[in-house]
Amino acid sequence: MTPDLTHESGGIMVTKLNDLLNWSRLSSLWPLGFGIACCAIEMMSSYASTYDMDRFGVFPRPSARQADVIIIAGTVTFKMAERIKRLYEQMPEPKYVISMGSCSNCGGPYWQHGYHVVKGVDRVIPVDIYVQGCPPRPESLIGAILELQKKIEGESLVGGKPEKLGSPEAV
Repeated sequence: MTPDLTHESGGIMVTKLNDLLNWSRLSSLWPLGFGIACCAIEMMSSYASTYDMDRFGVFPRPSARQADVIIIAGTVTFKMAERIKRLYEQMPEPKYVISMGSCSNCGGPYWQHGYHVVKGVDRVIPVDIYVQGCPPRPESLIGAILELQKKIEGESLVGGKPEKLGSPEAV
């Protein structure tokens, strides 16, 4: 038996196109994990079955050309900064950055005694969300993903590109 499409018992969903696009973008974040130091272990454990990031629509990607979020986890050296910038430039728009851990946020304990450490990845690429801690727990990264989803939900698409509203968040 075929359903009667002319009958008015079926519901119609009405929404703004902007809301629909934002919902689809925040429900399918594809991060590129760039683990450099000990924070990478915490990032990897957040993808494990204990924390299950898949339930938030987060599916890690191996290529920058497929990712819309890059998670910088660990100490950024000047040598690595070039590679981070190159990966960021390869990502399609709209793209977001999560800085995870004290070393990535501000150089950690290493920038004072070494000439090779960048004092924060925000000197190389723009950061949207900062995750505090040394190393931060997987729950903190999950909180950062939820904050990024809120940020995406509040964006307005203008000319096909999102306008980022507000300042970087700290989790």
